[in-house]
Amino acid sequence: MSAIVLAQEAANPGMTDAGLAAIGYGLAAIGPALGVGMIFSAVINGTARQPEARGVLLGLAWTTFAIVEVLALLGFVVFFLATG
Repeated sequence: MSAIVLAQEAANPGMTDAGLAAIGYGLAAIGPALGVGMIFSAVINGTARQPEARGVLLGLAWTTFAIVEVLALLGFVVFFLATG
């Protein structure tokens, strides 16, 4: 590393960590996004196959949706802990 880069890191010690944390959170948000898509596509498929089960399927979908979103919010909190 050059002396300029080392001087910049000494002046702003958390900048590289903040950038890596932002990239990490962006990658971590992909999992919950795919999970939510899979949950509601399963509800649509299940409702199309058996319309009378719509209420039960939606109840399960909202419960699992909340669980998956908690994982995304946990990643958001970890992002701020890493940058703080």
